[in-house]
Amino acid sequence: MTHGGHSLIIDPFISGNGLAVTRPEDVKVDHILLTHAHADHILDTVPIAKANDATVVATFELASYMSWQGLKTSAMNIGGRTSLGYADVEMTPAFHSSGIVLEEEKKIIYGGMRGGFVVKWAGFTIYHSGDTSLFSDMKLIGERHSIDLAFLPIGDVFTMGPEDAATAAAWLRAKSVVPLHFDTFPPIRQDAEKFAAGLSAQGIRGLAMQPGEKRVLEA
Repeated sequence: MTHGGHSLIIDPFISGNGLAVTRPEDVKVDHILLTHAHADHILDTVPIAKANDATVVATFELASYMSWQGLKTSAMNIGGRTSLGYADVEMTPAFHSSGIVLEEEKKIIYGGMRGGFVVKWAGFTIYHSGDTSLFSDMKLIGERHSIDLAFLPIGDVFTMGPEDAATAAAWLRAKSVVPLHFDTFPPIRQDAEKFAAGLSAQGIRGLAMQPGEKRVLEA
């Protein structure tokens, strides 16, 4: 997300992503927001943060781990709010797991609670659910925030699938929805265009974006 000379990214997974068209060294950001500690959400955090002197925003446990990698961090937790200076961020619940898997050592480092983010910036409200199942408090998030754009996983198996994501979009009362967390490996193949088209029946704009595609958020 970029506006007014500032930029932030959420869960950078580029170098290990076969669908990515951007290189980590081309990313210019002020902040990196991390929803949880799985590799496909934090893989490029360290090189991007170091190259940009960017601050990593995450749960206390994950922020502590990132600080041990020599990064600037801002720790928060579920229900908390913080200011980035140019945008306000609230961390919301998510239902998923969170840990850093060290394959060679056969160890897993606890990554703290998993979450999502509500970002309020330049008069817009953006919700990124992180990896999650459908959960009823999405109704509360939709009641408390007028969401202009939501990012929701549709891959199934490890997160909610398209049907539950469509329900989540309705509960959130989101004006527009971008599907996430699909197609990067076989078990989570999905038809994002079909999902986006199905949202129109709910009066929600579905945006099945392609890697590298940019969109301008308009009122």
